[in-house]
Amino acid sequence: MCCTLLSSCSQLTSTESVPTTQLITPVTSETETISASGQRSGLATKAAQRKLLRLGFWLLAPNGRYDETTRQAVMAFQKYYQLRPTGSMNNATAFLLEELEIRPQAQATEGTLVEVDKTRQLLFVVEEGKTKFVINTSTGDDRVYVEPDRNTPGVLIRGKAITPVGKFKTDRERPDGWWVGDLGQIYRPKYFNGGVAIHGSQSVPANPASHGCVRVTTDAMDMIWDSGLLPLGADVVVYGELN
Repeated sequence: MCCTLLSSCSQLTSTESVPTTQLITPVTSETETISASGQRSGLATKAAQRKLLRLGFWLLAPNGRYDETTRQAVMAFQKYYQLRPTGSMNNATAFLLEELEIRPQAQATEGTLVEVDKTRQLLFVVEEGKTKFVINTSTGDDRVYVEPDRNTPGVLIRGKAITPVGKFKTDRERPDGWWVGDLGQIYRPKYFNGGVAIHGSQSVPANPASHGCVRVTTDAMDMIWDSGLLPLGADVVVYGELN
């Protein structure tokens, strides 16, 4: 009888599996915290990009790379909230961006249009009364200039670099690539007052610097075209004065 029991116990031990404790490796997620990261790429930049887009400051993609559209978006954020527009994620900018949840607002509360604020050097894309995007811009700097006509050899153009104030409508546009304007190259322009246009440029500083046109980056200009928010006949409102 005893031998039978021992045999049964031995059989159970050899055939039944004994549960073992499995070590489970926890899945860690990337921590995205907005910090004063300057213009370095990385997780802090990705967190800042996501927040900027959520607030409406346009940039190309929240990919963690501190590209030119990110620098421009940071500059626009700094201008809107009256910080020094360095284009870098410094302590004051990072703190304010982390805390804010309210989206910026253009003057317009109805209609679909583009607003250009010369005082703050900002462009607002408004869709059905809601501010969709805020973009850094550079308008005319009010200087008197004498420069060669890029399209007519031997001819000089004299003028004053003024971006006119008022309410206008887009009346001409050039959809594809770069064009040689009388005063230099312009990218995919949308004209709203004679030769004055909103157009892409390779140089969009924090300050007024154009001959009178409204400069944005080429990526921002592509977005404006692709969005369909500024067709021919659309309103462009320009206001403010240079400081």
